[in-house]
Amino acid sequence: MADAGNREILETDVLIVGAGPAGLSAAIRLKQVAPDLAVTVVEKSAELGGHIISGAVMNPVGLDALLPGWRDMGAPVGPDVTRDTFHFLTGSNDIPLPSLMIPPQMKTPGAVIVSLGDLVKWLGEQAQALGVDIFPMTAAVDVLTGAGGRVEGIITGDLGVGADGQPKSIYAAGIALKAKYTLIGEGARGSLAKALIQQFGLDDGHDPQLYGLGIKEVWEIEPERHEAGRVDHYLGYPLDDATSGGGFAYHAAGNKLYLGLVVHLGYANPTLSPFGEFQRFKQHPSIAKLLEGGRRISYGARALTSGGLQSIPDLAFPGGALIGCAAGFMNVPALKAIHNAIRSGMATAEQVAVAIGAGRAHDRLEGLNEAVLTTGIGAELKPVRNVKPFWSRFGTLVGVLFGGFDMWCEALFRFSPFGTLRHGKADFEKLTPLTEVEQKQYDRPDGKTTFDRAASVHLASLSHDEDQPTHLRLADPAVPVRENLARYGEPAPLYCPAGVYEMAEEGGEPVFRIHAANCVHCKTCDIKDPAQNITWVPPEGGSGPNYSGM
Repeated sequence: MADAGNREILETDVLIVGAGPAGLSAAIRLKQVAPDLAVTVVEKSAELGGHIISGAVMNPVGLDALLPGWRDMGAPVGPDVTRDTFHFLTGSNDIPLPSLMIPPQMKTPGAVIVSLGDLVKWLGEQAQALGVDIFPMTAAVDVLTGAGGRVEGIITGDLGVGADGQPKSIYAAGIALKAKYTLIGEGARGSLAKALIQQFGLDDGHDPQLYGLGIKEVWEIEPERHEAGRVDHYLGYPLDDATSGGGFAYHAAGNKLYLGLVVHLGYANPTLSPFGEFQRFKQHPSIAKLLEGGRRISYGARALTSGGLQSIPDLAFPGGALIGCAAGFMNVPALKAIHNAIRSGMATAEQVAVAIGAGRAHDRLEGLNEAVLTTGIGAELKPVRNVKPFWSRFGTLVGVLFGGFDMWCEALFRFSPFGTLRHGKADFEKLTPLTEVEQKQYDRPDGKTTFDRAASVHLASLSHDEDQPTHLRLADPAVPVRENLARYGEPAPLYCPAGVYEMAEEGGEPVFRIHAANCVHCKTCDIKDPAQNITWVPPEGGSGPNYSGM
């Protein structure tokens, strides 16, 4: 939270941080209802879609509401879903679950397989055609505040600062972007959203937000193994019963397979590696046979919200609001959030347009939570609100059975006999000391189906000038060795899917190293570090992954 100081100040009516589905939908909706408003979007990636990653099977209801003619307008969506099967995996067996067992809340009629990266590029084009100004390579590093701490915009990151903190010859100071309202659509665990939630107590009275780490690869597989429109979701192997999450395999267009694993970050064993579990997932016979003869094209990872209805914070703060996954509208059992991100962006945009039309600015948008939830988000998330708590409390086998029973009660009787279950602890509080767990071991990769982090991160097309201040900040540099190593074996090198963190040795003593240039901006370290000692902040604009087709 800062003032503009001596920075150059540029003004707009509405400022949106993050060119994801929520941010771009808000921008488009603002121009639809109030064409004369000046709307500006800033995005930290080098190109739109460069930092976007999602499964993704999309419920089209959000896009239907935003741009009803999207199919005829050339939206880059893949095939319609033709078959959606849920499986339970053991170490060697694959047990498809009968469709009649699956609660209706987990089914999505009319769903389509999409590359979210391609979709947001297209949404950006639609926004620009309406007159929205979009600035990629622009990192929002702080909130611009005014009287009484109200939000009046953002401050963008300086360029050309050396690792020593001193300006280089190419130095260019960031600017202050001032707006009547500022919408934060950074995605899960964004740095500004995190600061605003703490500053204004937006999570007071709400359960802690929970998260999963989603790891995804895009493969080009043999035509005879490909079935366009086929969708498979997996529970069980490779995760043990106490670790919630699951895998997916989506057959996209052009013999592409979107393959991934989500590991919820409330797991207890500090020696668990989500990256290692993903490699094991690919070794299951059902998955390995799909990949035989195939070619891996892309790799990426990103945290996603999993707290559901109980964890949605107050959305409005003085001068702006949280939208999309910055607030958390994921339907966890269905593994879908894109449509709800779009809905939240649209509803918030409409409230902002009304406020500006009434001559208001920099105030709190009262009633915003209700306005957003009545778009259909609340009606969707309420009947599935207990699935994640059951899963966390009782493990996969019993938890999924209880969750399924609860969803069927909601579907048939619009009632849950369990009321609303609470989450309790945040993810970082759930690790068990190293001395109390059975340590996990992972096989060496074969370079054909399984890979190491270095080979994987190479496919993320990272761009990162190493001569800049680290964007992974330690509140106390001694904590990793002094506390985390002794108690948990320092889990950072294991929970990070990109090889950013390393425990090394210098002069016979353990040393904690950070390789910031490997970072894919997944935010897992900010979430899972048991000491909450690591803070992720944006590096220079344009740094990080440059995903293609993710």
